[in-house]
Amino acid sequence: MLKSTTASLKPADVEKKWIHIDAEGVVVGRLATFIANRLRGKHRGDYTPHVDCGDYVVVTNVDKVVFTGKKNTDKIYYRHTGHPGGVKQTTPEKVLNGRFPERVLEKAVERMLPKESPLARKQMTHLRLFAGSTHDHEAQKPETIDFASASPKNTRSV
Repeated sequence: MLKSTTASLKPADVEKKWIHIDAEGVVVGRLATFIANRLRGKHRGDYTPHVDCGDYVVVTNVDKVVFTGKKNTDKIYYRHTGHPGGVKQTTPEKVLNGRFPERVLEKAVERMLPKESPLARKQMTHLRLFAGSTHDHEAQKPETIDFASASPKNTRSV
């Protein structure tokens, strides 16, 4: 009798790569989906859902990402302070022009990963975001991916 088995990756067998993406003029949602798939490892042929088999992702020029339509001013991010009546709101425009512009892309990617799991938290540590055009990971020799020219829908004029 023949048995068919599914090959499953083991954590020791995973070889992680480093990739670099320039986010200047790129649409936030499209970039976040690409990054989330890379962090999870869904681009691999031997993808295993319960194993961290994704790549390390370095993104530069995060402060220059764009939104389509009027989302830059009309979209609202909510958070709660934990106190009664402590609902705070802000827009992507305020966050991008503020002190931590990388939070827009960080939250977009985080919300595309599995919810509240130890694996998702570990995969989020493999995402490195930089507001400027330089990054600290040249020693890892990341492979540069030209995400902006992969599809004409990936970019918008500011």
